[in-house]
Amino acid sequence: MQVTPRQHMDTVMQVALHGQAMASRHERLIRDSWQRCVHEHRLDPTRMQEAVILPQARLREHKDQMDALLQIARHGLESLYSKVCGLGYVVLLTDARGVTVDFLGDLVAEPSLRKAGLYLGADWSEQQAGTCGVGTCISTGQALTVHLDDHFDATHMPLTCTSAPIYDSTGSLSAVLDISQLSSSQPKESQHLALQLVTMHAHDIENAAFLHRHRRDWVLRLSSAPQFLEVQPEYLLALDASGRVVGHNRRAQLALQGAGHAPLLGQRFEEVFELPFARIGSYVMTQPSDQRALMLATAQRLLFLSATPPPPTVVARAASQLPAPLAALSQGDPALDRQIARVALLVNSPISLLVTGETGSGKEYFARAVHASGARKSMPFVAVNCAAIPETLIESELFGHLAGSFSGASARGKRGLIQQADGGTLFLDEIGDMPLALQARLLRVLSEHEVLPVGALQPVAVNIRVIAATHAPLEAMVHARRFRDDLYYRLNGAHFTLPPLRQRADLGATLDRMLGSHSLTAAARERLLAYAWPGNLRELKNVLDYAASMSEGRAIALQDLPEPLQAEALAVKPAQAAQAAPGDAGSAALLQALRQAHWNVSEVARQLGLSRMTLYRRMKRAGIVAPNQETSHGGDGMGES
Repeated sequence: MQVTPRQHMDTVMQVALHGQAMASRHERLIRDSWQRCVHEHRLDPTRMQEAVILPQARLREHKDQMDALLQIARHGLESLYSKVCGLGYVVLLTDARGVTVDFLGDLVAEPSLRKAGLYLGADWSEQQAGTCGVGTCISTGQALTVHLDDHFDATHMPLTCTSAPIYDSTGSLSAVLDISQLSSSQPKESQHLALQLVTMHAHDIENAAFLHRHRRDWVLRLSSAPQFLEVQPEYLLALDASGRVVGHNRRAQLALQGAGHAPLLGQRFEEVFELPFARIGSYVMTQPSDQRALMLATAQRLLFLSATPPPPTVVARAASQLPAPLAALSQGDPALDRQIARVALLVNSPISLLVTGETGSGKEYFARAVHASGARKSMPFVAVNCAAIPETLIESELFGHLAGSFSGASARGKRGLIQQADGGTLFLDEIGDMPLALQARLLRVLSEHEVLPVGALQPVAVNIRVIAATHAPLEAMVHARRFRDDLYYRLNGAHFTLPPLRQRADLGATLDRMLGSHSLTAAARERLLAYAWPGNLRELKNVLDYAASMSEGRAIALQDLPEPLQAEALAVKPAQAAQAAPGDAGSAALLQALRQAHWNVSEVARQLGLSRMTLYRRMKRAGIVAPNQETSHGGDGMGES
């Protein structure tokens, strides 16, 4: 029987007022949460409040505080989403305060998901949203399902939400993994498999974060079954050089803590196991796992142990020292420096990278620098321009083909570009231009790490790191169903946006670096620094190459620059136009920007970050009239204010 919002409000109120004495079909975990919502969080059961979505600035603060876990958790989220996306679920990762910091779902349904709160920035704390999967998981520390009218707020009654906690290696809750549906016609028992899946993937993320944090400590893997010791250990412990516990996963904390639930952290190895720490070396994978048994000191229980020693001590690199290829990308622009510092942490990570930015802004330079800074630098870097290969050839170019597999195929067959990148990096430029039919095949390459050449029956294993780049709005293309959402999420393991040259604070230093041994006159330098550079780094390089040839060995002068840059009606950089003061100076800057764009109002509006109507209003205030609309105004395009 379907419950109405009013009936639900009455039930919640009765449970909150009369406590556990009142019979209710809802389990105790839910009833306890309802009571907390009323008596501790002071929430009104009769309210119906839509989900709270934090603004971008506040969301960025929450994401920045858990950046390391976000990088680690992304693969786990993708793996979970691949199992449930066809069933109408979305996957959410929240921080310990209940704010959604990562999201995988059908972007076509974004308006409905956002309204329901199944979206980035949604606050699902119990204090804000009442009884719900994430908030009640945080309050109880337990994995659970909050199904339909289990929710406190009647607004959320259509939802079914299943959540599991993720703990850090000190036993503190650090995040919550959740899968949710906008609606469900099935009973709560239908979510049992969802609960198992979420719990399993939360455990995997927790263990991955543990291993990353304690990669310089002794790591102990323990299991009650020797057959699963190496592949799926139940318990993880980290020890310092003296044999004291400095970290554990959640399962180890619950199973191995001392008598009276004494904290596991800080205990000596001998207090946990009936074995001297000096003998730990005999458990370092030198004998079969079934011969590496030891007894717990706190209980008569046998476990099997695999110990990994810390790596040899090396001199720590200064935090400010970046790999040389990455450091060379910036001459001191703060926005670009932030992107470089982030990607420096991921040069040896297997996750895919997505690089966006305007045409010519240096996306391939960025990708090559990442490749040259990591362990794959001695292996191939294969760049593929998805927009330059004819659609009829892109399949065989990427995946290769067997001899005679299609009309016109090489008699000897051909290794595709993906196979050529084996062991190294595959750079997919202009990925937004890849045909939809091939996006599914590329997704298989990324998920299965194998490629099937055209005409072949058996796939070929490949080990590649993928970096994709585009100037196109991929999210908008996903909305329009011109780009697969599952491929978008797979490519977007970490997203980097490169600033356009006109916005960079290091334009002068970049100019000097690209000049090399050539020099500039003061007039030429002033003109180059004032130019808007719509073609970014690519255009700058072409201009300097041309000017160097024209100068014939002397200092590059104004007359050596290409003709468009010699014109007196030279546009200032759009950033300068946007920041120009009101009055004549601002009007002149706006006029120059319009002239540079050949009076393309839409282009100037995009450059200035304005709507076309706002730009038209500014033109009207400044008395600027396009040449094809001039009537009584003079030919300079400026009229009276």
